[in-house]
Amino acid sequence: MNNRFYFLLLFLLSGCMVGPNYHRPALDIPCHWKTPVVMTQGYSNKIWWEQFGDPVLNELIDIALYENQNLALATARVNEFLGLYRVTRSELFPRVDGEFVPGREYVSEAFTPVPAGIKNPSSIYQAFLSASWEIDLWGKLRRATESAYAELLATEEARYGVIQTVVSAVASTYIDLLRLDRQLEIAKETAETRRKTLDLFQKRFAAGVISKIDLSQIESQYQEALASIPEFEREIGRLEHALSVLIGHPPTSIPRGSTLEDLTMPFVPQGLPSDLLTQRPDIREAEELLIAANARIGVARAAYFPTVSITGEYGRLSREFSDLFTGKAKTWNYFIPVSVPIFNAGQIAGEVAASEAIRSQAVANYRQTILTAFSEVEDALISLQKLRERVETQKKQLDSLETYARLANLRYDEGYASYLEVLDAERSLFNVQLDYSETYGDYYRSMIALYRALGGGWILAADPCRSCCN
Repeated sequence: MNNRFYFLLLFLLSGCMVGPNYHRPALDIPCHWKTPVVMTQGYSNKIWWEQFGDPVLNELIDIALYENQNLALATARVNEFLGLYRVTRSELFPRVDGEFVPGREYVSEAFTPVPAGIKNPSSIYQAFLSASWEIDLWGKLRRATESAYAELLATEEARYGVIQTVVSAVASTYIDLLRLDRQLEIAKETAETRRKTLDLFQKRFAAGVISKIDLSQIESQYQEALASIPEFEREIGRLEHALSVLIGHPPTSIPRGSTLEDLTMPFVPQGLPSDLLTQRPDIREAEELLIAANARIGVARAAYFPTVSITGEYGRLSREFSDLFTGKAKTWNYFIPVSVPIFNAGQIAGEVAASEAIRSQAVANYRQTILTAFSEVEDALISLQKLRERVETQKKQLDSLETYARLANLRYDEGYASYLEVLDAERSLFNVQLDYSETYGDYYRSMIALYRALGGGWILAADPCRSCCN
């Protein structure tokens, strides 16, 4: 009865857990976004890149999700922390080991004769079962398991963050490629037009119709357009190499689907500021790391209290293998060691203080991550709004400059204006055409940035592990 009462008391005490339980820190979450943007029917849970209407972009993102090496690294880290969690969790349960020891033994008969009937040398066989179990009286092992599980979840959230980054980076880089394609096309078309004009002016100069200064001006314009072509080609090559790495391939040429003008702008995603706490992987990761740090305080504080374990061993011995489990030779023991910290020169206090400081760091990191997330969303919203306004303004400016350039050429042909007016019109048109393509590309990239900043269910939908399981 006494033994039963003793073990019952141990199990009742094992329900105690030292250390603070986790509570989410107080957060100042705004009720609405600072930047007023008209929300449409789009949602951040949609596979938003498919709304661009470019099958090549869809394929590139699919390839990246399966072959990007940063994502492969993140997946391997999740598996590592899954293994570490299993190791930590195993400490909650008894450990049982078996041992089988066969051997041969020779006893010298010079001083001690071997009893009759005993072979010399003789065989000896031993088999043992040993068990040990630390009673988790103060919750040290449960707190350690809680911490390990939170770290596992944090690593999984970090992997989701890599998915978020990879998809956004592939889409942004592809948009940049289409933008550079358009700018290269503008530069080549402008250079070809100016080459034809230069050929005409060279004939007029040879005939004495125009002066050397007129010829030099058009030649300078032609060289200006020609000089921009290698720069655009260099940038295209650099981005193709970067995109190749993103999709897990060596540097190669990247196919194109639609042109920049043919892309469809995705819907502006809906969402309230409070949604960020559940949609952004980096925020969820920071919170899981905070939970892990909070649980580690309990692990450190538990060191102040006694540690109680149960160990035991049961064994059989025999000189004949056939009698090992049927003979009478057996041995057993059990012990309940209790260790109590008496003097450790402040070691435990130091570990508790360190764990509390780590928790304070995790709280600061959690709050900073949230502030950064709100800032990124607001940046994306204001960029989207103002770039749309800039695109509309530049389109009107572009239409006006096309008219200006056409009329300037007519005035020059009819002798009402010098060629300086034509040069000014064409130079302005060329620059605004390039700027318009730049802004148009930035407009698409700001939408990508908004989807990335908001997070959402699209990250889970894009998860290659999830699609494999389904």
